[in-house]
Amino acid sequence: MSNTFPFVRPRRLRQNDRIRGLVRETHLNVEQLIYPVFIAEGISEPREISSMPGIMQWPLEMIGREAQRIAELGIPGLLLFGIPNEKDEVGSQAYAEHGVIQEAIQRIKAASPETLVITDVCLCEYTSHGHCGVLHNGNVQNDETLDLLSEMALSHVAAGADIVAPSDMMDGRVGALRHALDEHGYQQTPIMAYSVKYASGFYGPFREAAGSAPQFGDRRAYQMDPANVREALRELEQDIAEGADMVMVKPALSYLDVIRQVRDHCDLPLAAYNVSGEYSMVKAAAQLGWIDEQRIVMEMLTSIRRAGADIIITYFAPEVAQWLKG
Repeated sequence: MSNTFPFVRPRRLRQNDRIRGLVRETHLNVEQLIYPVFIAEGISEPREISSMPGIMQWPLEMIGREAQRIAELGIPGLLLFGIPNEKDEVGSQAYAEHGVIQEAIQRIKAASPETLVITDVCLCEYTSHGHCGVLHNGNVQNDETLDLLSEMALSHVAAGADIVAPSDMMDGRVGALRHALDEHGYQQTPIMAYSVKYASGFYGPFREAAGSAPQFGDRRAYQMDPANVREALRELEQDIAEGADMVMVKPALSYLDVIRQVRDHCDLPLAAYNVSGEYSMVKAAAQLGWIDEQRIVMEMLTSIRRAGADIIITYFAPEVAQWLKG
């Protein structure tokens, strides 16, 4: 028996909800949540994503009302992903003036002006081959892709986006976007960089949702090896040097150690993306009655906060907002 027992009893601070709340170290608030949404051309009704129960592809005509609903829950912002009717080799609908995301931004801002609109800047949803950049001989061309990503970001901001979030993992893309934005008078537009994005198996359901699966090969030539963390810190440093205002780790749950190291390494606001596979596993287990969904989700998101994330991008955001209200 310890020399300090029975004088030191940690259980004294665990005996009821009021005491536990008083000494709680990590807090999860609705203001820390961002909700990803999918907007599709060519549909007239919401279409549920089979591998992501409760998550929809939204028609343009309804995205304003959905934005209002999310805002009424207290969730500050949306992360937008678009599914165009037409795709081509260079993803031209990604930077078209009247593309699906450009139209969606305007509808959201008209319906819910205070909603923070964050746009994913990547070509994979718009290219016929499903890769994140321009292809030559089956290889993604880094520097050619930067020009198109810059056009994409500019078109989003011109339509009313508040924050752009490059997820493509091309080298130098933060600097290219910062230069393009500044040159066109958008010096105040923040960049939320997907600085540490791993080539993960947890993205499977997203690729159904966004119609963005590669037609051949995979993305390991530009997304990060899940085994590496020192490399993650190099990616982080480069994005900060190029002008990132916020940084991100994606996925979240299998990379809590990476979130912690990124948090210890920099003082910028840090987002973590609780991705589609993480969502779908919980939903599947809950539907089978194997877990208490609310308890599991709150524990998961608290772990992401505890690891050091300031912002959590999660498909659970509407449910969590309601649970937090009690």
